[in-house]
Amino acid sequence: MTTLTCTSPIDGSAFATRETLTADAARDAIAKTRAAQADWAARPLQERIDLVMAGVAAIGEMNDEIVPELARMMGRPVRYGGEFGGFNERASYMAEIAQEGLADIEISDDATFHRYIRRVPHGVVFVVAPWNYPYMTAINTVAPALIAGNAVVLKHATQTLLVGERMARAFHDAGVPEDVFRNVFLDHDTTSQLISESCFDFVNFTGSVGGGKAMERAAAGTFTGLGLELGGKDPGYVMEDADLDAAVDTLIDGAMFNSGQCCCGIERIYVHESLFDAFVEKAVAIVKGYRLGDPLDPETTIGPMANARFAAEVRAQISEALEAGATAHIDTFAQDDGGTYLTPQILTGVSHDMRVMRDESFGPVVGIMPVRDDAEAIALMNDSPFGLTASLWTADVARAARIGDAIETGTIFMNRADYLDPALCWTGCKSTGRGGALSVIGYHNLTRPKSYHLKKVTS
Repeated sequence: MTTLTCTSPIDGSAFATRETLTADAARDAIAKTRAAQADWAARPLQERIDLVMAGVAAIGEMNDEIVPELARMMGRPVRYGGEFGGFNERASYMAEIAQEGLADIEISDDATFHRYIRRVPHGVVFVVAPWNYPYMTAINTVAPALIAGNAVVLKHATQTLLVGERMARAFHDAGVPEDVFRNVFLDHDTTSQLISESCFDFVNFTGSVGGGKAMERAAAGTFTGLGLELGGKDPGYVMEDADLDAAVDTLIDGAMFNSGQCCCGIERIYVHESLFDAFVEKAVAIVKGYRLGDPLDPETTIGPMANARFAAEVRAQISEALEAGATAHIDTFAQDDGGTYLTPQILTGVSHDMRVMRDESFGPVVGIMPVRDDAEAIALMNDSPFGLTASLWTADVARAARIGDAIETGTIFMNRADYLDPALCWTGCKSTGRGGALSVIGYHNLTRPKSYHLKKVTS
């Protein structure tokens, strides 16, 4: 066994510890989950929906406890109220479309044949969830997987060690059987071993590119389905006809909210040269107004990064950029301690020769570059190993669609950013990963097609 420790970014103290399961104990637990899955899948769809939504409501009832707990585990300020709004929105939408998303595809039903395609659950779905939005990212898969008739095994990130326990307790209290939705604590080696042994029928992982590669290696040769949402370097492009104030407000919030630790956060911004100086001036004014501090203080607007290791990577990218000629526009905040408390930063004079414009930062820093035209912006946006979202700012819908067609990404936003619409497939390309969550496509990925070709007896 290994001891997992959640170290609070507030003060470096050990906030929670849990012992991992041995490989044998994990196998036994998963075997019980597999044995329970068929009975769960046999329940009426509406019953599964009702139980899942009761579990979601139970999480909402815990929100007053969850918000400060999240602040202590990963540093998000309590003023933002936690994640229940998005958590509930995503689960509710998937519940609303379940009948449609899981319906048989009817081909024909005549005097001779009944032919149709049915969506059937994979069996046991393994959800490996990240720490940055620990409730919302987990529910993306947990809710539709359970509704579709799968059993779920949830492994949460060490940084948000208590989230899986809370979710399991809420769903169990609501009536979802304990063996059907199981929270586990596992180390990396045991996780890989279980995947390599085909203990799961589908694995959904949200995390780093390195973590995604480890999942692929573990699953190699098992034919286990994988859904992977990995790194990102999401761009924003502000065209000459954009609403400048709206663009600045949204893109800078998208870059800095949650201390920049957002899957689809804005990490690089390209602004038409005619608006560049005004954009930078407004962006700097916004960031200078932030209050860095204890996330338990309701006056704090930007908290610490979740881990000193993450903050060190952001500082390194900024330092390298400055040495290469970039300009930093934000003076070091008094609360910057050289550890988890990090000054949010805006950089100009950047180029794609700098890591801050190429590598995932996942922190409160954004580089801003001027561009001459759409062609230059498209080339720069595509000059990345990642492809999750891109945010386009213009009054011209046709232009946005045309540019969007040329961008290698999973989602195109126009005049908004950093939002997950549960009606649209959440997907990425290139090193951001493969698969798709939410929407009707999310149900397709959490089930397999089974064809029925029934020949009727005729006289």
